[in-house]
Amino acid sequence: MKDKTTALTSFMKQRRMGLNDFIQRLATNSYACKHPEVQSILNLSPPQDAELMNANPSPPPSPSQQINLGPSSNPSAKPSDFHFLKVIGKGSFGKVLLARHRADDQFYAVKVLQKKAILKKKEEKHIMSERNVLLKNVKHPFLVGLHYSFQTADKLYFILDYINGGELFYHLQRERCFLEPRARFYAAEIASALGYLHSLNIVYRDLKPENILLDSEGHIILTDFGLCKENIEPNGTTSTFCGTPEYLAPEVLHKQPYDRTVDWWCLGAVLYEMLYGLPPFYSRNTAEMYDNILNKPLQLKPNISNAARHLLEGLLQKDRTKRLGCTEDFIEIKNHIFFSPINWDDLNSKKITPPFNPNVTGPNDLRHFDPEFTDEPVPSSIGCSPDSALVTASIKEAAEAFVGFSYAPSMDSYL
Repeated sequence: MKDKTTALTSFMKQRRMGLNDFIQRLATNSYACKHPEVQSILNLSPPQDAELMNANPSPPPSPSQQINLGPSSNPSAKPSDFHFLKVIGKGSFGKVLLARHRADDQFYAVKVLQKKAILKKKEEKHIMSERNVLLKNVKHPFLVGLHYSFQTADKLYFILDYINGGELFYHLQRERCFLEPRARFYAAEIASALGYLHSLNIVYRDLKPENILLDSEGHIILTDFGLCKENIEPNGTTSTFCGTPEYLAPEVLHKQPYDRTVDWWCLGAVLYEMLYGLPPFYSRNTAEMYDNILNKPLQLKPNISNAARHLLEGLLQKDRTKRLGCTEDFIEIKNHIFFSPINWDDLNSKKITPPFNPNVTGPNDLRHFDPEFTDEPVPSSIGCSPDSALVTASIKEAAEAFVGFSYAPSMDSYL
């Protein structure tokens, strides 16, 4: 038990690292670097998608051609429209803040990203893809909704649904693991959301408890679509190396082309974590964890039902061509015996009472947000324009990189 507690504590401290930061740290670990699988990963060339690797590639389009999505649905929006109240999340490129719109008093989660940080890591295509996917999410109950997006000279703003039931990660951290009926309910709502994305030919690629929120009633809301890959047909593949270390599927680690079944592997990993408290192949030693994912047989303790055991074995199948979901995608998941207690029509209509109620009293109730975020002061720069010298130096590059993200208001309109 002591070893498990130590592992869990270490795991929690590392979990919020992005993959780029993770690989940089991995590269400085002399022991890990000696492991052949880790060396293989560190020798990766810059990520490329399979469709760009044909025998006679045409010259790549300019950034504006690749990601021009057209004007914002709210061209007059600006930071001063909002009163920024609290930091409720953080990421590689910025913060998520609770904000109240000054005109209608509605509460929103506003994701504010620094253009400079995005450009430095060459992630502008992923950010634009996130916006593109968010625009398609309006018709599904378990995906976070985008109201509109806009930009200033140095920042991007996503105006999102405000969800305050807490991250699944936060609740797992507090409770260690969930009973099977609760895990089933969450897994079903997650699977429904993934199935919908797949129906739009979108592969999610980054399912983990930090990206799964609970709403005020306890229903699942999937968020953070920065690693989504669009235009993946049912039998289509891609090969970009991305994701979160603990949840990387074997085919991704092997640098092989992968398909939408990568999401079903991640669902298996999240379900395993809900039932057992740690991801299925977790080790504090990174090289060992990767070796486990690639080579170690799945080990299931006897304290779960046979149906749960069978589902985990199907989802965490190392060979993607034999993985549950490889033939009929979501239909195979939906029809699995583990989900036989679920009425899927009632689930999607939110007619099933969630097994846990966050019991939030209103938008200002932040009890389910990590104090690591909410104790942080709101940066004064969030709703301000940048220094004019900075703008002069970088505005041309930023403007080309984010064409179509939104209509950018003139500088004096938000000074």
